[in-house]
Amino acid sequence: HHEKMDGTGFPRGLTREQMSIPARMMAVADIFEALTAADRPYKQPMKISQALSILRNMRDSNHIDPDVFELFVRRRVWEEYARQELRPEQLDVEDPAPYLVPKAS
Repeated sequence: HHEKMDGTGFPRGLTREQMSIPARMMAVADIFEALTAADRPYKQPMKISQALSILRNMRDSNHIDPDVFELFVRRRVWEEYARQELRPEQLDVEDPAPYLVPKAS
């Protein structure tokens, strides 16, 4: 569970403007970690491409901060984490550009 940028999130129903930048960053990092984690007995760990696609959709649905997501992808924060924590077979993204393209209107 996390706060959504439109104020419909959990636990406090805060909007983007009401959330601190570190809180917005934690939401993106926490979701990425949850999607790719291999230590969850109820699910298989996702590949990076799947996790970034889900985060992109969450950005497009106003669930996560678009600026934080862009920074996460452009600065390849996901890759640094993945190389340290994920299984080699999960590392399937070389070019992050497709995850930065905004949703078509």
